[in-house]
Amino acid sequence: MNNLIIRNAHVEDSEKLIEYIKKIAGESDNLTFGEGEFTMSNMDEKAFLGDILKTGNAIYLIAEIKGEIVGSLNFSGGKRPRIQHIGEFGISVSRDYWNKGIGNLLLDYFINWAKESEIIRKINLKVRVDNTSAIHLYKKKGFVIEGTITREFFINGKFYDAYMIGLEIN
Repeated sequence: MNNLIIRNAHVEDSEKLIEYIKKIAGESDNLTFGEGEFTMSNMDEKAFLGDILKTGNAIYLIAEIKGEIVGSLNFSGGKRPRIQHIGEFGISVSRDYWNKGIGNLLLDYFINWAKESEIIRKINLKVRVDNTSAIHLYKKKGFVIEGTITREFFINGKFYDAYMIGLEIN
């Protein structure tokens, strides 16, 4: 992907991010929200991005091709001292760009950031147990399955279990 740029999101990206999120909401059942369920306003998104930029244990990454957002990853660590070293992330890639290595590159960037942060010591994620391609990628990066959460997702009248996976940063 010669034209791919991975960078930190800025407050000015809020409108494009909202468009991207609304688009991907209808592309996959592996997200925590579906089509029409993302209701954050532009002002709320700007405030959210501004808060992330002020925090040493949070990051919002954008993957862009020719100015179009094609992927994102956001992570927030705990707000209290006892849990500031740990947090959970969400990652997505637009369906048109699946299986092109963008998720892999976002994860690499993120894991390197976490290691350099000197704050983050554990990264967590919930992933549907039937999302085998994502699970394969996470395992390749060193994540381990730490447990199963039953009925974590409820989609179209059906429950789905999730794995709680984690990566220790030392």
